[in-house]
Amino acid sequence: MKNNILFALFLSLLLFCSVGNAQQKETYDLNSLLKQGKLVINANRSITEISDGTKKGLSLTGIVWLKGVDFKTGTIDVDLRGKDVFQQSFLGIAFHGVDTVTYDAIYFRPFNFQSPDTLRRKHTVQYISEPNFSWDKLRAEHPLVYENAVTPFPLATAWFHAQIVITEDEVVVYVNHATKPSLTVKKLNNRQSGLIGLWNDSLPGDFANLVIKQ
Repeated sequence: MKNNILFALFLSLLLFCSVGNAQQKETYDLNSLLKQGKLVINANRSITEISDGTKKGLSLTGIVWLKGVDFKTGTIDVDLRGKDVFQQSFLGIAFHGVDTVTYDAIYFRPFNFQSPDTLRRKHTVQYISEPNFSWDKLRAEHPLVYENAVTPFPLATAWFHAQIVITEDEVVVYVNHATKPSLTVKKLNNRQSGLIGLWNDSLPGDFANLVIKQ
């Protein structure tokens, strides 16, 4: 009898630990967040709602933070669509942010997706850690370490899916549900949590179907 009780307590402890360690999945309706005022939008930035089949989200410029969301480690899934305009379409996800000056980001250059230039294709997905490790500094000091080609290559103007896995010391990026990562890098800051948001530079980029597990 005593052994049965001890065994039951052991099973309960295992169940409690597994539940406590399970990732929490949160799906974000970007249109609803905009209407409810749950996005932090910086001045002089554009943001509009978009609806394209199953892709219902936002088109925006700049960095738009999710209000009240503290991201630590986990997985970020999002659908993205840029433009095929050379050096004018950059979009992705910012995380572990302090503000619009200090943050990490994974972003894409869609205009390089299917470039016939092999080197340009290797400048497709990029990791940065602002303000100390900008893309140009990383490219000059660590060429092709913090950026890489995307596999498989989407069309430059098509929607594509990005999955970004962030651990305490590493960032891994998968595109269009591939089993092989397009980029694996070591994190370049010691922050273990912070703001998370949609990141875009130059021409407006489109974002939909944001899901965060942590």
